[in-house]
Amino acid sequence: MSKLGDYLKKHKIDARRVIAVSRGLEAFRPEDRAIQMARVLAKGGDEKSKELAAKKSRSGRAVSRVALDNALAGKSISRRSRARVVRAVSALVSKKTKSEAKLEDLF
Repeated sequence: MSKLGDYLKKHKIDARRVIAVSRGLEAFRPEDRAIQMARVLAKGGDEKSKELAAKKSRSGRAVSRVALDNALAGKSISRRSRARVVRAVSALVSKKTKSEAKLEDLF
């Protein structure tokens, strides 16, 4: 078992919930499209859109089942996938308790 598997078992979190929460957190929304359009306009020299272009948009990609299975098995996964797992687990744990999950706790 991996540190992630032990952590999920300790906090009684099902792996399917991690995928579902990640889908909700990483979903591409209209605000994200506006940020991407502002980046395009900012490159053209538009001063008003530079503030909006500085914000970070969501990726639009949730944690995949394969990536989560590899993480639970202790295999290596990409840095971005690790970040998505940490965000999803942290959101689930923060609903139950007041602390958040950190990268060092999970991997």
